[in-house]
Parts: sequence; structure tokens; C-alpha cells
Amino acid sequence: MIQKSSGSGRRILTCPAIHPCDSISPSTLLNSLIDLGGDICSYKYKVFSVNKRNARETFRQIANILLFLQEIRDTTSAILSLSELHLTFQKIRCLLEDCTRDGTRAWMLMNSDWAANQFRIVIRGLATGLDVFPLSTVDMSNEAKDLVELIIRQVRKASFEPDPDDKKAVKDLMRILNHFEEGIPPDPIEIRRILDHLGIDKWSSCNKEVKFLDSEIGTEFSNGENKTKLELLCSLMGFMSYCRCVIFDTVDFESQYLNGQCSNTSKDLKGINVDDLKCPISLEMMSDPVTLSSGHTYDRCSILKWFRSGNATCPKTGEKLTSRELVPNLVLKGMIQQYCAENGIPVVVSRGKNRDISRTVMAGSSAGEGAMKMLAGFLINKLVNGSGEEMNKAAFEIRVLTKTSIFNRSCLVESGTIPHLLKLLLSEDSNTQENSIAALLNLSKHSKGKCVIVENEGLDLIVHVLRKGLKIEAQQHAAATLYYLASVEENRVLIGENPEAIPGLVELVKNENHHCKRNALVAIFGLLVHPENHWRVLASGVVPLLLNLLRDSEREDLVTDSLAILATLAEKIDGTVAILRRGALQLLVGILNTSTSRTGKEYCVSMLLALCVNGGLDVVARLVKIPSLMGSLYSQLSEGTSRASKKASAIIKILHQFYENNSSSASVTPVLPREQFVHVW
Repeated sequence: MIQKSSGSGRRILTCPAIHPCDSISPSTLLNSLIDLGGDICSYKYKVFSVNKRNARETFRQIANILLFLQEIRDTTSAILSLSELHLTFQKIRCLLEDCTRDGTRAWMLMNSDWAANQFRIVIRGLATGLDVFPLSTVDMSNEAKDLVELIIRQVRKASFEPDPDDKKAVKDLMRILNHFEEGIPPDPIEIRRILDHLGIDKWSSCNKEVKFLDSEIGTEFSNGENKTKLELLCSLMGFMSYCRCVIFDTVDFESQYLNGQCSNTSKDLKGINVDDLKCPISLEMMSDPVTLSSGHTYDRCSILKWFRSGNATCPKTGEKLTSRELVPNLVLKGMIQQYCAENGIPVVVSRGKNRDISRTVMAGSSAGEGAMKMLAGFLINKLVNGSGEEMNKAAFEIRVLTKTSIFNRSCLVESGTIPHLLKLLLSEDSNTQENSIAALLNLSKHSKGKCVIVENEGLDLIVHVLRKGLKIEAQQHAAATLYYLASVEENRVLIGENPEAIPGLVELVKNENHHCKRNALVAIFGLLVHPENHWRVLASGVVPLLLNLLRDSEREDLVTDSLAILATLAEKIDGTVAILRRGALQLLVGILNTSTSRTGKEYCVSMLLALCVNGGLDVVARLVKIPSLMGSLYSQLSEGTSRASKKASAIIKILHQFYENNSSSASVTPVLPREQFVHVW
């Protein structure tokens, strides 16, 4: 009746219990209640970092209640009075989930008082549920009746208080947070005592805590309701980040960067019907799938529009909905994201504020800020004075810290990490080189970071990694770093003048790894903003390479990026000549006809217009003879982007004028019957 919850789809410290419906059969309710009780008892084998004593007492009482429920399993009368007990069981399971959920131990410690109070409330709920049970009217043994009365007395007398060890750990942790605020380095022994209490004994466990806290901060930031809670979350994240870097000397196997090991967590998507990943309303790939009470799933924005239009039914079945509650379909969302990633389809990101890392401009709390500043000093010391292994770990930690946090980037740039990371690019250890260039990639996203990299002669070192990196991943990160550096005009000039930079990027496009191709393509496109780089890119031989990629690649993102570069090159006559020499016209029209990417179609139209303008009547004459072109151009007038629409309109005008001027020539086959011609300008 109620599925086992994994905890992944429910926010922590919430208990969304559902009251059994009135029409449920007695046997179904009782069996569900027994199953739920067994599920609760299975948590006794999990690790409780907080509220251990309260959990033990809960298991004892649930085990007693299960004995009673087994006794009356064959009884059919008065069972519906157990609905309240079922509701309480659901709340108990949620509470036990929270106390044992991986990665939430620090947060649950700070909420141990709340959890203890919840234990007290739900256990009292057991007494209430048993109170309403009509013992006198149900056929059961005297022993069972005595057991129920005993349970009621015990749960009413039971004292559910915060564990003294939890209270001490909270007090110690708050003292460390105060030290961070005051700039006082905390005692490592005291930190280890807290981590031991929580059962956090390795880097990966600590990292899970950081990831959970970051997720909660994003959610709380988007809600914007509880500033105190948000500050506490940020302080805890600073503490756990500090522990991860300072306390744990080695990164265990769950890391995917330190030793170049990538865990393959990809699910098998073979046999998936792509239509099942699309919204039945919009027929587009869903970005935020939600399920209705009818059991059917829609994209959130589409179904909300359906409701706002005054509809109260399921769009697919016409069934009247009993509720407008939208339940996030997290499993389907994960499958959609994986499918898009594996097939090069851009993922539409939700507009929620928690997706915007601009929230990370500030540390969020004084303790979080102090922890990060202390951590920066610690990491620089390791980069300068550490062993080879310690330098590698320091570069790795900087890589992780700067991945999504603007404040962390700023703090590490200001503290002077960049010059030391640049030196490590010449390391003979492939992992150290990769972690250093990946860290520099993240720091290059910071405005001052770009300047510091260039001022310390970092461009030549990055190009060196691009050309001769010890691992393909290092070359891939070097290409991405050049892309971010090229957002500054002066850097575009410097990168273009480096004789190895553009050829190195073009060489990377040839690599089979699509991440390498993508990073190299976007870097080349960024460099083309500087006019002087136009001839350099052409001279590198990129045009035939990109045209072959358009013919062979099934990845939409690579096709779009290739079209962007070719469209830019086509704006000048020498670029047009290079493209036409390779017989690209039919290929471009084919992509325009079949591509599902609006951006890709825009680049196709842009390139065709440039080829018409720069290539003259010969190009126009060849386009007029392609029957499918005009239909695709007209579709862009209504379905394309505003730029694509304007350029498609210009091409249509050119083709019509050419046909009108050459209508007497038998060699020209009309694209449309003359009576269907329209003058769009």
C-alpha cells in the first residue's frame, strides 16, 4: 500500500505520512502495517550517529507491537481503527531514515534535540493508536491484551531525551565554529573526537557530508525563509570542507580524480523508448518530470499551464484528478539527464535559484568564511613544502573546492595558489598535472584568476599541457582553460599569437573523446572573436575536419559547435572558399532539414546566407536546385530563433530574385511554383 521509501525523494527532517484511505480492506491495512513494522525493525542494523538510545527504545516498542499485530492477523473486525497506528509507523520510518541517511550526520547532530522530540511525539502516537483499538470486541488472547496495555503504559512513561554524548559533540562543534569566526586554528584532536562520534572516518564520508550540505544550502537559499538555518548550514559546510582537506591525508577509492579512476555508474539505457522521456503535452524532453495522482508524468511547467487554463483532469486520460499534488519523478529525471549526456543533447536546466551558483559569491557565514581562509593557507603550504603526494592532494582539493563555489575561487586566487599550480603543470606525475590544470580551469572562471594566470606566464604552460599533456584529460582541461581565458580580448590576441595553441586545439578535435572535441571546439569558437585569428584557424586545416564531423557525428552538441565555427569562418570570403571547395552545400541543407536543434539550424541558415553573399550566383544557382531547401527556410520564419528567421527571410529573397531574373533559362529548376512565391521584404 505504501512503498518503501529510499529517502532520496524526500527532504530531510520532513515526514510526509499519508493516512490510509477509508475504503481500504481490513486485511490489506493490517498486512501493510505488519510489513511497515518489519521495515522499521530492519533499521536496527544500520548505523545511528545520533539519538542511539531513543532509536533502541523505539525498536523495542515496535517489536512488541508486531507481536500483537501477528496475534490478530486473522481477525477482520475493527481493524480500521489501526489507521492512526499506520500513520505513526510511517512517521517513525521517516525519522529513522533521517537518523541513518548517508551524508547527513553533521546536520542531524545539530538537529539532535529536534530528533529526540520527534521520537517522543511519534512514540506517544503509538499509545494513541493503541488506545482507540477496541480490545474488548476483538477475539484475541489475554496475553495479547496484556501486551497492548503494557506497551501503552511503557510508551507513556518512556523518556526520550537528547543523548548526552550528542549534546557534548554539539557543544564542541559550536566551539570550533566560533574559533573559525575568530581566526583561531581548531585543535585537530577535538575535530577528530567529533568525527569519531559521527562515524566519519574517511575522505569519501566527509565528502558526502559536504555534498549534502551544499544541496541543502541551495534549497534553503531558494526558499529564503530562514537566515539562521542557512548560516548554520554554511558554517557546517565550512567545517566539513576543512575536515576533508586537513584531517584526512588520503583520498579513498570513491574519488574519481585523485588517481585517475572513474567509477562507471552509468545505467543501461538500452531499450528505452525516447518518447517516454518526453512530456505528453509539449512533446519536448522533460526537464522537471512530475507525476499526478492519475499515475501519469508530465513536465512541471507544462502541467502547471494546463492547470492554470482551468483544467482539473489528467491530460492523457481525461480522468478527473483527486488532487493537484505534483510528485517529483526523480528516477525518470535521472534517466533523462543521463540520456541527454550520453547523446549530446543539451539539458534544459530548471529556473530555480538553487541552480544558480551566484549564491556562492559569499561564504554564507562568518565561520564558513574563516574556515575557507584557514584552509587556503593550509593548501598553499602543501603546494610549497609538501611531498609529491601531498602536492597532488592539495591540487586535487583545490580542484574540488573551486568547482562550484565563487567564494572559494576568490579566496584561493587572493591567497596566491595560482603560481604554485602553474609550476605543477610541468610535473612528471600525470595525476598531479591533471589535478593542477583542472584546478586552474576552475580558477580561470574568476575574473582576477584570468589576469593572474596570464601575468605569471601561464599561457605557455597551459598550451604545453594542451599539446603534450601526460593524460588526455589534462589536455581536455587545458582546452577548456583557454576557452575561459579567451573571454578577455587581450588574451585572445596572446593565445592566437602562440604558434602551438590553435593547432593544438585542432588536433584535440580529432580525438575520439567527445569531451575533448567539445572543449576544443568551443575554445576555437571563442578565439574567432578576434579577427586576426580567422586566418590562423583556416590555416590549421579545421574546415575539412569539421565537415567530416558533421557527416559522421551523432552528437547534437558537437554538430552545433562545428556549425558555429564554420558559420563564423564563412563570414569572410576565404572562409567561404574553403567551405565550398569541400562540397558542403548539400550537407548543410541536409542538416537544416533534419536537425532538432534550433541553435544548430540558426547556424546553418547563417552559413548558407554567408555562402550566398560571398559565393555569388554560382552558390545561389546550386541552392535553387535543391527541392527541400525552401520548405526548411520557410519553417524558420515561424519556428526558428529571431536571428534565424531574419536570415532565412534574406535567403528566400535572394533565391526568389535569382529565379525571377533567370526564369527564361531552362537550366534552373524552380524551388516552388511561381504562383506560390512570396516577397518577404
